[in-house]
Amino acid sequence: MPPTPPRIGLVGAGGIAHAHMPGLLRLGPVVVYAQAGAPELAAAFAPAAAAAGSSITVVDSLDDLFAAVDVVDVVTPTFAHAEVVRAALAAGKDVVSEKPLARTDADAADLVARAQDAGRQLFPAHVVRFFPAYVRLHDAVTTGLLGDLAVLRFVRSGAFPIRTAWFADRALSGGIVMDQMIHDLDIARWVAGPVTTVSAVGVRAGTEAEPVEAAHVLLTHESGAISHVAGIWGPQHLAFSTEYSVTGTRGSLAHRSLDEQDYVADLAVPDAADGFLPEVDPADDPYGLELAEFLGAFAGGAAPRVTAADGAEAVRIANAALESMDTGQPVSLTTGARA
Repeated sequence: MPPTPPRIGLVGAGGIAHAHMPGLLRLGPVVVYAQAGAPELAAAFAPAAAAAGSSITVVDSLDDLFAAVDVVDVVTPTFAHAEVVRAALAAGKDVVSEKPLARTDADAADLVARAQDAGRQLFPAHVVRFFPAYVRLHDAVTTGLLGDLAVLRFVRSGAFPIRTAWFADRALSGGIVMDQMIHDLDIARWVAGPVTTVSAVGVRAGTEAEPVEAAHVLLTHESGAISHVAGIWGPQHLAFSTEYSVTGTRGSLAHRSLDEQDYVADLAVPDAADGFLPEVDPADDPYGLELAEFLGAFAGGAAPRVTAADGAEAVRIANAALESMDTGQPVSLTTGARA
């Protein structure tokens, strides 16, 4: 007799919820709570739920959700992550939280400690670790194919997310560094090791209706390698794209997403997801792979490739970059002060 699938609670109904929902429905029935948009999210994915032989239920409160589910997936706006994750851990649930794990270093560290104290598992959804090009990079590094790393360059570009106002408020979202570039800050640490010093510059331009934001972050790793991470939130017609070029003592490896798409998709996409997220191959969905790995760990399987501590360190690196942008000085992560 097959095992009973877990009952999964999804907290939040914004754009990233549309990326999580297909993978969740393949894993078990989904219960949704959100302050706005939950009925619309359920309606948008009703056909997918039927096709997966699953279900979507909308509830009216967090307490109702906790009472109805086994695990919780938090996809609220960044500034609400810490509060919801704390509540889920207090309710005795294992938790997935969208990145960043929290907006502040203190909240991120607190969530890690609370999960440990409660004996629960907490995983941050750093989905780029599941994209094939970045898995390939990690494999090339860990197998020694690139030798000792020297210089790493990462670029991530897309349209400025104007659909909801909180993205433009750095106090709430952390801006481009915390919301978008944290993916590549995490990848740089994943492949090149601990970060000792962070330097950054950034700019906001355009108008309130048509904003543009960009930043450059320079990381010095404990190994001596240097990572340059660039992020762009551009005009609304700018296509989402990613790049990297990593060079070590035995060679280099490069990726450019605009050159690498090996499939053509013409599929119905919910409006909330269109243009908000990178296009993914439905047959090889990194969001689904990520969630399956996390829920497998919740069920007693192997530990996933990203931990709560990794999520907290990504937040610390991103906040160090924001501090460097404000002060014009490099920030040391080994002393917690300006370098």
